[in-house]
Amino acid sequence: MKALGMATVGVVCLLLLAGPAHAELVWHIQTVDSPGCFVGYYTSLALDLNGCPHISYYDDYNGALKYASWTDSSWSISTIDNGGGAGTWTSLALDASDYPHISYLDATTTGSDLKYASWGGSSWTTPTLDSGMFGYSTSLALDANDCPHVTYSDWYEYDKCDLKYAYWDGSSWTLSTVVSGNAGNFASLALDAGDNPHISYFDGSDDDLKYASWDGSSWGIQTVDAPGAVGLYTCLALDADGRPHISYCDWTNYDLKYAYWDGTSWHTRTVDSGGNVGEWTSLAVGANGYPHISYFDATNGDLKYASWEGSSWATWTVDAGFAAGAYTSLALDASGYPHISYYCNGHLNYAFATPEPATCVLALLSLGLGGAFVRRRNRWCG
Repeated sequence: MKALGMATVGVVCLLLLAGPAHAELVWHIQTVDSPGCFVGYYTSLALDLNGCPHISYYDDYNGALKYASWTDSSWSISTIDNGGGAGTWTSLALDASDYPHISYLDATTTGSDLKYASWGGSSWTTPTLDSGMFGYSTSLALDANDCPHVTYSDWYEYDKCDLKYAYWDGSSWTLSTVVSGNAGNFASLALDAGDNPHISYFDGSDDDLKYASWDGSSWGIQTVDAPGAVGLYTCLALDADGRPHISYCDWTNYDLKYAYWDGTSWHTRTVDSGGNVGEWTSLAVGANGYPHISYFDATNGDLKYASWEGSSWATWTVDAGFAAGAYTSLALDASGYPHISYYCNGHLNYAFATPEPATCVLALLSLGLGGAFVRRRNRWCG
């Protein structure tokens, strides 16, 4: 993969705190890719074994699926599929060798195909898994054998969107329908310790947040939150006990919400209700079982981040701008600090946090990003 260098507009350390009192975080922001306008849609972020970021995303300017990875001191950027419309709804996971695997939608054909890209060490392969009007809302996870599992939607007609599931058993792909009807929007997939799939999704037939889990022989479906239009932009993660946690948007009230299963029942909480918030949520659960959420504040055009502190939610404005924070993807490093990829004013951006100003410099030096802190000026490509 050819390194194109690092398109860095600058690094900014922000101490922008909102909400209840909490430990300070220092945010560092980079522009990763900006060859033209509208680069960085549908981002998906994963951290490798060394804590370095890898990002899949869509370059709408060139109609291409792209992949960026941090290598010692710079970003290496590759074009994986440049069919003119391939690369929306990306979902990225790294295997035991830190090789990337990506599910995505290819909308370059007469229909829309679900495709899967994997790096074998010397080249990419991009087979088509399902053809027709398939591949929306893809979400990918790797099992204990590094075999890919993908959930996605079959949007074959208006108000008809089946939730589907595909997995590779080591020799072939198996495809199945989880729920028929208008049920496959904003799906998110996680695998438990037994490699059984769990899926959160928005059911458009009743506008509810739903949760599907496979017990080894059949799918169980639960309603997590209702009524109203709740469950858009879902993101699912399992904690150390295999219990599900879901971030999502309450579209009726334009709020960011969070739901978790305590082993007996579902609990739902409103995390942020300050305007039109909660789009493009991404959730990670820390080692202590506490949830962390990145999301888009559409009212202000900001990237925001929320974390549970044990008794209340703390929220940060990470990046501010006309369109900073859509298509967010969140991962926690080994120390539990957040890393976020996102779309910002026409570019792909990446932000990570450190706990205090002293560690800000150390973290940048460890990533080869040392030097003066330069406040980045937001730019919009018209």
